Amino acid sequence: MSVGIKIDWTSDFPKARKAVLVTDSNVDRLYGDAIVRQIEDTGLQVERIVFSAGEKSKTLETYAELVRGFAALELTRTDFAIALGGGVVGDLTGFAAATYMRGIGFVQIPTTLLAMVDSSIGGKTGVDIPEGKNLVGSFHLPKRIIRDVKFLETLPEKELKNGLAEMIKTAVLFDAEMFAALRELAAKGAQGGRKEELKKWVERCATWKQKIVDEDFKEGGKRKLLNLGHTFGHAIEKESDFAIPHGEAVAIGMRIVGKDVPEIGKILDAYGFSRVEYGPRSLFLTSGKDSASPLEMDREKILEAIRGDKKRSGDTITLVVPRKVGECELVETPMNDLGGWLA
Repeated sequence: MSVGIKIDWTSDFPKARKAVLVTDSNVDRLYGDAIVRQIEDTGLQVERIVFSAGEKSKTLETYAELVRGFAALELTRTDFAIALGGGVVGDLTGFAAATYMRGIGFVQIPTTLLAMVDSSIGGKTGVDIPEGKNLVGSFHLPKRIIRDVKFLETLPEKELKNGLAEMIKTAVLFDAEMFAALRELAAKGAQGGRKEELKKWVERCATWKQKIVDEDFKEGGKRKLLNLGHTFGHAIEKESDFAIPHGEAVAIGMRIVGKDVPEIGKILDAYGFSRVEYGPRSLFLTSGKDSASPLEMDREKILEAIRGDKKRSGDTITLVVPRKVGECELVETPMNDLGGWLA
């Protein structure tokens, strides 16, 4: 498949002699050779580093492999890295670029819907550690983000769903018109032209996030809104040992904090995201496809995971609470009160 990345790299990296393409095993199989050839056509020497696909690769060990790989390839401060893939690839490559030689440039080429509308934007980079998700990292903006919606043509439905959760999140935060369009799109179903229709909204969704990042780069205020669904979502993702993917976890998090806005539950139902039932000690996550087999999650373990959340400040954490579609509020919440949201 031809993708549109034929740009003039010299405008961003005028002194570069080489670039390193970082990708995962899945993306490399689909696009690695083609992308390398396209970059070489611009006159650059290109090396490639590939790691195993999946969230479980987002570790300090993989990060160490990347920076040592950069050193072995003799990258200098005038050279650069290219992240080709989804959020894991982007986060790892960005963190390696932020810290190798105290900072080299990098480019994001997101290949998933989730990365196109969310993780490639804003400069958040990092890795997970056993104590929590994204606890080690840095802010490091890419020199360029190249979004080519042609990548969506080969994107599996489950990965498309991950990105849809973030698009719904953005619509709930800022854009009632996009929310209504996504509601209509749900009725088309996975085989009903959904990918083609989504392409119209990718840039709009990405523009919303870029606007917020430009106003509040280091997340001191308004950027915190982008954490809608993420406090509970990250904890659920971690406690499932990443069996629950990021988008599904964020959708569950939105259900938890958006109980008072029925439209949120309806759109999540329409896309088949898990429903949540509350027991005295557990959460029961019921897939729309298999209501007879709910997944039980320990309530206290979820709360314990939140205690290690990087967004915590002392004995409080800021929750993003929807009031209506297009209007959400930052609510400073005592850690001891979090359990009330799971009941």
